[in-house]
Amino acid sequence: MESPESAYVSSPEVPPKRSSPPRSPTSDFMEKSTYIRFLVSNAAAGSVIGKGGSTINDFQSQSGARIQLSRNHEFFPGTSDRIIMISGATNEIIKAMELILAKLLSEMHTEDGDEADPRSKVRLIVPNSSCGGIIGKGGSTIKSFIEDSQASIKISPQDNNYLGLTDRLVTLMGSLEEQMRAIDLILSKLTEDPHYTQFMNAPFSYAGVFFSGFHGIPYTYVLPSVPTAAYNSMNYGPNGAGGKFQNNKEDRSNSVTIGVADEHIGLVVGRGGRNIMDISQASGARIKISDRGDFMSGTTDRKVTITGSQRAIRAAESMIMQKVASASER
Repeated sequence: MESPESAYVSSPEVPPKRSSPPRSPTSDFMEKSTYIRFLVSNAAAGSVIGKGGSTINDFQSQSGARIQLSRNHEFFPGTSDRIIMISGATNEIIKAMELILAKLLSEMHTEDGDEADPRSKVRLIVPNSSCGGIIGKGGSTIKSFIEDSQASIKISPQDNNYLGLTDRLVTLMGSLEEQMRAIDLILSKLTEDPHYTQFMNAPFSYAGVFFSGFHGIPYTYVLPSVPTAAYNSMNYGPNGAGGKFQNNKEDRSNSVTIGVADEHIGLVVGRGGRNIMDISQASGARIKISDRGDFMSGTTDRKVTITGSQRAIRAAESMIMQKVASASER
């Protein structure tokens, strides 16, 4: 598993060793620099990194691609999953994806035994503006991708619960071979979109995306007065050695206040305060809930004030949102 210092993992700044020649040398898109992003659970991220960064460095060396992960507890909105971005030539990205997914699949089988379902799920993050190309006129393109790959391909609707969120999830279900064929087809289509590569240098963080409601449950966000601090970063060299560059502003105390429906506060607090203590301990943030009857102005939402570093606040908020979401699904 990853060490506490591995808050953010990326490839070396020195270009990694290039992999074997592309599978289709005549195809221009195979050599074009592009990227792909997908989700991985916080626990599985540790196995992708490996001890001292050994696994991620090995995958980079084998594929020639650059592999980056969002920081610990830096999740895609509405999930508890971290983000992996792979960049490079298309054939390098495909190789790196295959290495990562094969490893995660093998570990899933090890944990669940030989009877584990060989059909697994991977969720790609795709800009909303690029989803039209994957769908095609009347759904023609996505239907052809499904027929070709034999994988299930589903595109989530635009999530209006998050103001400023411009990405959607493309879920692929199937065997590793079926998933990889679908990824190959989707990536080739995305690479044709001149606007897609503009998002390659976008930050991993969704700190600028604000939650506006969850299945009809009012959820009020009061913005902090202090701007989001720069991220910590960790760069692994070829031998796995890392160097941490920290912006001290990250540790400055900030505070945000969110509103949670009064009827759901009990689930956030937990029996004997267990849930809120777990959230506070896991995130490193201080959490205070207003007294009964002390509501956000104009609502019946209780005030939940989160104080700490920006990273701690985002982690705590994400965990609270998960509790609220579970309440709404009952």
